[in-house]
Amino acid sequence: MIMSQKLMAEAEVIYKPPVLDVQYHLQNLNVDVTAPSTPILDSISADISRFESAVSCTEIINESAIESSAVKSFPSIRSGSYADIGTRPSMDDEHIRIDDLSTHLGSFFKWPSAFYAVFDGHGGPEAAAYIKRNAIRFFFEDVELPQTSDIDAVLLEALVDSQRKAFLLADIALSDESSVSSSCGTTALTALVIGRHLLVANAGDCRAVLCRKGVAVDMSQDHRPSYLPERKRVEELGGYIEDEYLNGYLSVTRALGDWDLKLPLGAASPLIADPDVQQLMLTEDDEFMIIGCDGIWDVMSSQNAVRFVRRGLRRHDDPELCARELVMEASRLNSTDNLTVVIICFSSSSPVESCPPRRQRLRCCGLSEEARSRLRSLLEGN
Repeated sequence: MIMSQKLMAEAEVIYKPPVLDVQYHLQNLNVDVTAPSTPILDSISADISRFESAVSCTEIINESAIESSAVKSFPSIRSGSYADIGTRPSMDDEHIRIDDLSTHLGSFFKWPSAFYAVFDGHGGPEAAAYIKRNAIRFFFEDVELPQTSDIDAVLLEALVDSQRKAFLLADIALSDESSVSSSCGTTALTALVIGRHLLVANAGDCRAVLCRKGVAVDMSQDHRPSYLPERKRVEELGGYIEDEYLNGYLSVTRALGDWDLKLPLGAASPLIADPDVQQLMLTEDDEFMIIGCDGIWDVMSSQNAVRFVRRGLRRHDDPELCARELVMEASRLNSTDNLTVVIICFSSSSPVESCPPRRQRLRCCGLSEEARSRLRSLLEGN
């Protein structure tokens, strides 16, 4: 099933220095990129580490077995996003927020769906901006899915495979894009919701964190040299780690672009674009998910971010305002990077908690000396 090339949509970008707030809708993308095919690089299977009190992704996925029965009701999705340049001289982050993907893609998906992404550029903003502009083409055009009336295991496997291929296609496209330097690259994290199924793909150190009844569930792994399975993979392929930097240069071990650090197409490289993909079935216990660039996670743990957002939603139930508050909190905690976050709520609006009325406090007033004197004179006169 191939999506029609006549994809029509709209794009809205708002920039108010030093704050960047982007709301992404679909664009009319008819640019054709032809790139040589390349085998998908084998990814290292690794345990998902815990972040403080966060529950591991592997545990929660095991609890959420794939159901091949009829699709459960689609979560009532609302989202908000906010981005700030922070202390950096330029804004290299980009993000995508589409709550109603299925209405734009027509018959491509028979089920309600949504799509979100964050990109954290390095070596300049060009790579992240390019991937954002062409995201719909990379992730949804020319994607072949099995004909099925249900979201079953076969369809989910095809979607996972298509997400991985999209990352690699975007990586190859960057190698041929004349407007993007070979020393420029970007990390990438995408979140696709289809029915009640959530798929998160990640290459780099952006992070997705699910809030399940107040507990942080990490849906991605930070690909940094300090993560031992990544360090082992890098060193086995001839790379080296120096001062927690890949080849003494890059702070991540997976990214799109950066072709001056990668080996030719088809060769196993220490720096790869192949993403980890995690999936689970959303339940009534899943309240919201935070996806953000590393400027947030440099100064906040997964659990602290979940706790902060949960309090905000209980106060005003506004994911857009929550996103802004989270960015401002990370800034207050002295983050030195660009700051970008998207908050996706999986439930309909709930009544905002009202504060109990305050008891009226009686104010004690004392008599001035002048008043005392007048009163004393009055009493003495009587």
